[in-house]
Amino acid sequence: MARAQGQFSDQSDGTDGEEGADGDSVPLVFRSAVEALRSARLRPELEVESTRPPKRLAPHAYALEAAVVDGEEDLADGRLVLLHDPSGHDTWQGTFRLVTLVRAELEPEMAADPLLPEVCWSWLTGALDARGLSYGEAGGTVTRAGSHYFGTLSARRPATQIEIRASWTPREGRGGVPDTAGHLVAWGDLLCQLAGLPPSGTADTAVVTLPQRRGPQVS
Repeated sequence: MARAQGQFSDQSDGTDGEEGADGDSVPLVFRSAVEALRSARLRPELEVESTRPPKRLAPHAYALEAAVVDGEEDLADGRLVLLHDPSGHDTWQGTFRLVTLVRAELEPEMAADPLLPEVCWSWLTGALDARGLSYGEAGGTVTRAGSHYFGTLSARRPATQIEIRASWTPREGRGGVPDTAGHLVAWGDLLCQLAGLPPSGTADTAVVTLPQRRGPQVS
């Protein structure tokens, strides 16, 4: 199984702000949440690495990028950001928040399904529910975009991309630390489902997956 990698560094130390000489400005609960992310055991098709977190969204942030890889081909990719505000946040209804962007390219027949946005959103909530995770205040958008090529590019086949932007509040457990490892595993399940891979466990005939296509890179 793939292991989520990443070390605290000047570029991606999870603080998104200044840190004291001994690192005491970073709350212990946030460090524990990040360490849990790093220890998560993921499907072998997933390649995960830490990246620079966004600024000014929260006092503390840590970000991961992942791609579903088949040989040298990326089938889907995305970013997951863990935010922490020790003072709490009214919109979050908690002190932690997970924010994600995932994208994949679709086959034309799948892209034409009028229920596709609803189905893709259900994959996110279904992945969290299937792992028995407690969360709240989930919200987001599902965007379907098509590209047609003309002139010197007319030989290319039309392409359709699905994009999910979402955020949710992981409920805090013992010591005020949410099960971030579990949420990362569920997020990996979503990414693999978008890539068209079958479930990692016992086959579930109720699960619909997308045909495998090369996905766009997250910038």
